[in-house]
Amino acid sequence: MSTPEAVVYDPRSMGFRRRIVVRLAVAIAQLLARQPPRRIKKVLVCLHRGAQPATFAQAKAARDAVIAVSLACAGREGCLARSLATVVYCRIHGQRATWCLGARRLPPFMAHAWIEVDGLPVDEPYPPDYFRIFFTVP
Repeated sequence: MSTPEAVVYDPRSMGFRRRIVVRLAVAIAQLLARQPPRRIKKVLVCLHRGAQPATFAQAKAARDAVIAVSLACAGREGCLARSLATVVYCRIHGQRATWCLGARRLPPFMAHAWIEVDGLPVDEPYPPDYFRIFFTVP
């Protein structure tokens, strides 16, 4: 059974050049999302070299831009691509956010990927201790 879901999707909410950059980040993230976790971690470690830590506002703006441009990243099932695209988009701007991969603490099992800044999940609808972290890329 499927559940109806309303998703905010407005790609014209930003300028053309910014939209192209965000779409590039989403395309890279979708390719990266098909890789095993070990390879994703290696790529993100390489991406994070030389980048400055992002502020919470910068990471939220990057996440909002990804959601505005990509319908696949905006849905509930798009957490892996959304989090990777946000990290890639932050890196394009010389910033880095912590990428986290984990699972729900209580049954039933549900894997989830998200980004954090200063130990706080960025714009996630769950409380901070809702998921058990398997690994992070700080």
